[in-house]
Amino acid sequence: MFGNATAFSGFAVDDIQTAKEFYTRLGLSVQQTPMGLELHFEGRNPVFVYEKIDFEPATYTILNFEVDDIDGAIAELEANGVQMEHYDDLPAPQDEHGVLRGKAAGMGPDIAWFKDPAGNVFSVLTS
Repeated sequence: MFGNATAFSGFAVDDIQTAKEFYTRLGLSVQQTPMGLELHFEGRNPVFVYEKIDFEPATYTILNFEVDDIDGAIAELEANGVQMEHYDDLPAPQDEHGVLRGKAAGMGPDIAWFKDPAGNVFSVLTS
């Protein structure tokens, strides 16, 4: 039924203008549409961001940014005022920058989390 369908993901925010400014500051290609924002990634389908009146932030990771250099990406995030999240219930400890060093622990990628201004959870990771 959907084997040949084109798909894209989307998520909600509480303020579309604040979201646009945030994602632009992160260096993303952001296109405003009448219905919301499209976040464009080279060679991939866009991610749709829309404003929702009764918005509640996701309590789980809704978007993952895979990068070559996680430490450099976190340094850029922090330079842009983004605070990395720290969690107590992870299978391994996070370092001072919020990175769970999964590769060294044999548990998957190195990964860290942050939130957008609406409180949605994102990750930055390197495998």
